[in-house]
Amino acid sequence: MAKSKAKAAKAGGATAVGAASPYVQRLIQDAELRSDLKTAYDSARVAYGRINNGKAPAKLLDDKKLQRELQNAANALKSASDSLREGPKRRKRRGGIGKLLLLGIIGAGVAIGVSEGLRNKVLDALFGAEEEFDYQSTTTPAPPPPTPAATGS
Repeated sequence: MAKSKAKAAKAGGATAVGAASPYVQRLIQDAELRSDLKTAYDSARVAYGRINNGKAPAKLLDDKKLQRELQNAANALKSASDSLREGPKRRKRRGGIGKLLLLGIIGAGVAIGVSEGLRNKVLDALFGAEEEFDYQSTTTPAPPPPTPAATGS
């Protein structure tokens, strides 16, 4: 019977760790969440110190510094709570496909500009192959005009 209790306790502990695991992971990964919790702790510690300094309870209600520290602690805890409720923030991909596409277009442009063979292949693919032919005139050239020395006058 002792073995079954130990197994049950161990299983219960594993489920508690499994349930807390996403929160622990968020705490490890999210610097803003850690900062909010640290701010809340520091403000609450300062406020607790002001409460325990021996002032009368009526004077504590008028203590502006105490009110400010309690407000800071409450705001930081609310921010941390909202952050945990929202779930993990997805990292934005910097660049991605847009930058890769732009880099490809620029690379292709440079390659076409530098390589005459590639440029000819691209032009042939876009506009069709050039017809290569030798030009031969079907007309005869006009006779040269007579020169004044040749007329004999």
